[in-house]
Amino acid sequence: MVKILVTNDDGIYSPGLRMLYEYVKDLGEVYVVAPETPKSASGLGITLHKPLRVSMMDLCGFRVYATSGTPSDTIYLAALEITGRVDLVLSGINIGDNTSMQVILSSGTLGAAFQAALLGIPAIAYSVDVESGDELEGNEELEPILRTIVRESATYVLRNGMPGGVDVISINFPRKVSRDVKVKLVRASKLKFSEKIDVRVDPRGGKYYWLFGSLIEPEEGTDTYVVHREGNIALTPLTLDMNAIGPREEVDVGGLNRLVDALNTALSRIRS
Repeated sequence: MVKILVTNDDGIYSPGLRMLYEYVKDLGEVYVVAPETPKSASGLGITLHKPLRVSMMDLCGFRVYATSGTPSDTIYLAALEITGRVDLVLSGINIGDNTSMQVILSSGTLGAAFQAALLGIPAIAYSVDVESGDELEGNEELEPILRTIVRESATYVLRNGMPGGVDVISINFPRKVSRDVKVKLVRASKLKFSEKIDVRVDPRGGKYYWLFGSLIEPEEGTDTYVVHREGNIALTPLTLDMNAIGPREEVDVGGLNRLVDALNTALSRIRS
């Protein structure tokens, strides 16, 4: 039986984690290992300055291993100690989309997926353009779309492996879906926000800072454009190879197109 690891960066109490587990629980031996508290924007960070702890609990009818570390720590702990080698890592479903390289490089959801890829494990990350768990859970229009795409993409990778030259697949969903919503194969945009700092002063006269940003107009043909302007689902293949020089493994574009076709075919079935 195949082994699947479900994780996230929003913590064990996120509805996205419960939904992801429910969607794939019958596809194999499924383990849930996730941070005990939200660890958003932790990227590939790992914990080296203090020990890590794991506690096991039952949460809404399934077993969860809650870790004190980051999403990357969680992958290490799962693969090397808790679950052993797994066949697939699924990360999410994240509250908030993870479009653009600006966001991808800091995302804990993608950080977990990249850490899995570093260990040679195929990984898929799922994110939705919502601001709270309430928007995600119980969304009657979005839920069947999420379920279909998660199950179909996980099944495809388990059967066929990750397309050549691809380490991680990131799938981003819009906040609202139309009846004719489709999956599109696109690259990540470079930027999503114009970065800003809000400077404030506490009651004792000390300065403190909030980091924030404003959405910029996305480039057409990118993940940010597909999600925020078209209202479609963006499938973005990613690689760990950030080298500017040297040989690169050729990307199996045909395999990616077959995956996208399979997802869109599955969507057409639930519309009929």
